[in-house]
Amino acid sequence: MNRRVVITGIGIYSCLGENLDSVALSLYRGKSGIGIDPARTAYGYRSPLTGIVAPPDLRGLTDRRMRQSLPEEAGFAVAATHEAMRTAGVDGDYRRDNEIGVIYGNDASAQAVIGAHEVMREKKDSMLIGSGGAFRSMTSAVSMNLSTIFGLRGVSFSVAAACASGSHAIGLGYMFIRAGMQEMTLCGGAQEVNFYSMAGFDGLSAFSMRIDEPEKASRPFDANRDGLVPGGGAASLMLEDGEHALKRGATIYGEVLGYGFSSNGGQISQASEHGSAIAMERALTNAGVKASEVDYINAHATSTPQGDRCEALALDRIFAAAGVPVSSTKSMTGHECWMAGASEIVYSLLMMRNGFIAPNINFETPDVAARNLNIISKTEERKIDVFLSNSFGFGGTNSTIIVGKYRR
Repeated sequence: MNRRVVITGIGIYSCLGENLDSVALSLYRGKSGIGIDPARTAYGYRSPLTGIVAPPDLRGLTDRRMRQSLPEEAGFAVAATHEAMRTAGVDGDYRRDNEIGVIYGNDASAQAVIGAHEVMREKKDSMLIGSGGAFRSMTSAVSMNLSTIFGLRGVSFSVAAACASGSHAIGLGYMFIRAGMQEMTLCGGAQEVNFYSMAGFDGLSAFSMRIDEPEKASRPFDANRDGLVPGGGAASLMLEDGEHALKRGATIYGEVLGYGFSSNGGQISQASEHGSAIAMERALTNAGVKASEVDYINAHATSTPQGDRCEALALDRIFAAAGVPVSSTKSMTGHECWMAGASEIVYSLLMMRNGFIAPNINFETPDVAARNLNIISKTEERKIDVFLSNSFGFGGTNSTIIVGKYRR
């Protein structure tokens, strides 16, 4: 049916801030949210670097009984979703009278699983795990809790697609609304930040060891990068049918113009220039947008040697000739994993709304593969009408979202 799909609500809870205003300021200032977590050192990590995200205070937002079913990442999602609902102008009465769906990206709930195991090992009694233990440990814990807490009665499921989870969730929400199957769908992504969640990746030597300079550790596209820094939190967006949004007088933050995807079909942890390019080209075709019409690219670039190289080559092939500005906000946040595909849409919307491009900090010595790219290393005042956001994940899953300013 090809309905127009707009974004009428946004919310964020991340290492850059706990609301939209504080995050926008951090982005503009190029402020890193990365630090040292001593608990990781005590647990046996090689790298204690991480995005520092404080636990949200959910008292008054949810009752105590509901909080028992929330794993860490779902708590972040509740905080982000309250802000998204507020900015969308959607209160409890509206949700009771209207059907809203939820599609949320999440691919793990490690702390809840390990916590239950520790209770069983020590007490030998499953009754002591607690009433919310079963729900906290499920990959769908985020979507099921959001659906329950906010009384959402439309489509409801989680997307588990590694580091492209949040982006695919938005793409699917876009497709549901475009096809006329939903009028409003909450979409987003969440990632836990506790030290249980990333030990396996630390063991793969995936993380930066620049421990003496935490704020300089994440260096997308820089020749001297030595690995990524994990991060987390949650980001929520209200996607809505354009006509429906206009009828209820909603504020429109942007329009989802296109969604592209692909799979590499190769080794489980290997990036692909070809797969990345297919996702971007498919999104451009779906949006009816030329490469030269894109004003900004929020790159996936996580600060890993192979991943950054493959994306840089794909970007070079499609966008370098047009000189499209590129930056990776992961230079400030670290890699927010399952959340990143959603949070980077929010970050880019804040840039579009406030007329600037956030910097790719720590970009000092360009990697040879990125030599032709217009990488923005300092904040630039810039009008953005159309932006593109990439998200690529383990297993070779690729997702690209294109968003533009809404025009009648």
